[in-house]
Amino acid sequence: TMASPDDLKFQEFEEATDLLLADPGASTLSMSGSSSTAPAGATGDIKLDMSDDEGQEESSELLRGEKQTSGFWTFEYYQSFFNVDTMQVLDRVKGSVMPLPGRNFIKHTLQSSPDLYGPFWICVTLVFSLAISGNLSTFLNPLGSIHYHYRPQFHRVTIAAVVIFLYAWLVPLGVWGFLTWRQREERQQSGYSFLETVCVYGYSLFIYIPTSVLWILPFEWLRWLLILVAMVISGSVLVLTFWPVVRDDTKVTAFATVATIVVLHALLSIGCKMYFFQTATLTPVPTLAPNHTAAILTKTH
Repeated sequence: TMASPDDLKFQEFEEATDLLLADPGASTLSMSGSSSTAPAGATGDIKLDMSDDEGQEESSELLRGEKQTSGFWTFEYYQSFFNVDTMQVLDRVKGSVMPLPGRNFIKHTLQSSPDLYGPFWICVTLVFSLAISGNLSTFLNPLGSIHYHYRPQFHRVTIAAVVIFLYAWLVPLGVWGFLTWRQREERQQSGYSFLETVCVYGYSLFIYIPTSVLWILPFEWLRWLLILVAMVISGSVLVLTFWPVVRDDTKVTAFATVATIVVLHALLSIGCKMYFFQTATLTPVPTLAPNHTAAILTKTH
């Protein structure tokens, strides 16, 4: 006679019970609702169970967010601020050159997620742009004059690096410290973090990269026009970003803070133009008088 499915299940259960009675120390593994026995020496199933437990612990740890973040003194802490893709950087550059009324750069463009990748490379590019364009301007302005001898000025790279990076770090530090102090005094809501302040200053300098290239053109009126356009664009980014933070303060403090930010920004652009793109002064080459020339010719003969 053919055994029914219930009889087969009962027979398997009896075999498992007999094996457990013979070896009480045997480990069992349950899969798909059926039970099977494993001898004590079979380590493969035990290892499988251990790996599964570790995987479950790891996934639960990730879900609970119990992994500790790295300290600020470690490389991993700062690596997160450089973890941006190309499209994010391009969107932020676009927002820095097209400021719109009512659009806060930090809230609408950065979306409270600052990065240091864009500001760092913008500052580096601006340093070399100023130095190279300034040397080209010095070379091309008096071109065609026989009294001018061009000498490359490599020290401009160092000066540009010091000026740009000090401005991009010290000025945001001062602005952030002042705003933090005023908010504590007035018991206002928290404003921007230091990294957000550095980020908006770094991206606001992007407009000066194409401007410095156009400064090579030997037209003084065009250079001042480009300075004015660059100051309006970059200054608007800073004003639209910091005005919502200071407008709740006293009128004198609010306008003084915004005016200081604009003046420091204007001093940077005007100073770079005056130093790196100054009009070259022609130093005439000394010529020998006719009597000196005749005396030299007489001595040679």
